[in-house]
Amino acid sequence: MLDPVLSHWLETEAEALDLGHSDPQTVLSQLAAANVLRVGVDPALGGSGGSVVDAIESVASVASHSLASAFVFWGQRAFIEYVLQSPNKGLGERLLPDLLSGQLAGATGLSNAMKFLSGVEALQVQARAEANGWSLNGRLHWVTNLRKSGFVVAAAIDREEGGTPFVLAIPDALAGLTRSADLQLMGLQSSNTAAIDLQAVQVAEEWLLHDNAKVFLPAVRPAFLGLQCAMSIGLARRSLNEAQAHLQGPRAGLLELLEEQRAALESHVTALKVGLLDGRFLTQPAALFKIRIALAEATASAVQFELQASGGKAYLSAYGSAFARRWRESAFVPIVTPSLVQLRAELQRQSQASAQ
Repeated sequence: MLDPVLSHWLETEAEALDLGHSDPQTVLSQLAAANVLRVGVDPALGGSGGSVVDAIESVASVASHSLASAFVFWGQRAFIEYVLQSPNKGLGERLLPDLLSGQLAGATGLSNAMKFLSGVEALQVQARAEANGWSLNGRLHWVTNLRKSGFVVAAAIDREEGGTPFVLAIPDALAGLTRSADLQLMGLQSSNTAAIDLQAVQVAEEWLLHDNAKVFLPAVRPAFLGLQCAMSIGLARRSLNEAQAHLQGPRAGLLELLEEQRAALESHVTALKVGLLDGRFLTQPAALFKIRIALAEATASAVQFELQASGGKAYLSAYGSAFARRWRESAFVPIVTPSLVQLRAELQRQSQASAQ
C-alpha cells in the first residue's frame, strides 16, 4: 500500500503531470517523502528492506495513479539498482544516501546500451583514456529523470582505442555536459525527459560502475526490465478496476470477462516475480522478453476493456479525462526501450540462431 499522502497527491496531480502543467521537480521529492525509493534496498544501506520484487510492486502502485510519476520512479530505482550491483562500493557509499532521499536524481541512460547488448544499435558515447579517467564525446538522445537541480546518469561507453565497453555514472556538473530542454512528449511531460550532449567531458575513475559492459548489462537487465514492467502492471490493474466500477446492471454479464483478464494479468506478474527471485532471467533473457511483451499486451487489452465498460462516458470531458490519460499512457508502453518491436526482433533472431 502506498502512503495515503502520496496516493492523494498522485491522483490529484496525474493530469497536470502528464500534460506538463505540474513542476517536474516535485515528483521525486514526493516519492522520497513516502519512502518508496528505499523499497528493495538493504536496511544496512539505508533502505527499508525487501527485494526488487517489492520495488516492482511500489512502482506499479504509483503507475496506477500516474505513469509520468512511475516513469520517474523507474529511472531513479533502476539507477539505484546499478549502484547496488556495482563492484565500486565507494561510489555507492557516496551516492546512495542522496539517491534514496531524493536529493539526487538518478537517470538510467542505459536504454541505448540494452539495444547494443542485443546488437540493435551502436553505443552513442565514446571515451578516450586519459590519466585517472576518460574524456567522453557523444549524445544520449532520450533520458528520463534529468532533474534540473542535479542528476547523475548511467551510460555504457565505447573505447576509442578499442576493447571492451564499460559503464560509467556521469554527474551533471561536469564541463562539456549539456542537458537539452525537455523533450516535447504527447504525455509524461513532467518526467524531466531530455537529451544529453557530451563534448570532451572529463570523468574520473571513481565514477566507474563496471569495467565490462558485456558483464554488467546482462546482470542488471532483469531488474531494469522488471521495474519497467511495473508501469504496465499498475496501469493495467487500474484500468480493470475502473472497468469493474462500470459493470453494473445490463453490463454485469461482462464481469466474467473482466476476471479472465485480471487472472491473465496476474499470472504474468507471478511469472515475472518468480523469474526475478530464482535468477532464471540471467541465463534465460528470452523468458523475460516474452513476459514484457505479454504485460504490454495485457495493458492494451485492459485499457480497451475500460473503454468498452465505460461506453460513451469515456468521451465526456467531465468523466473521461482520466481515461484519456490512461489511453495515452498505454500507447507509451509498447515503445519504451526496449520496444516490443525490438524485443520481438531479438526473440526471432534467437529462434533462428537456435535452429541453425
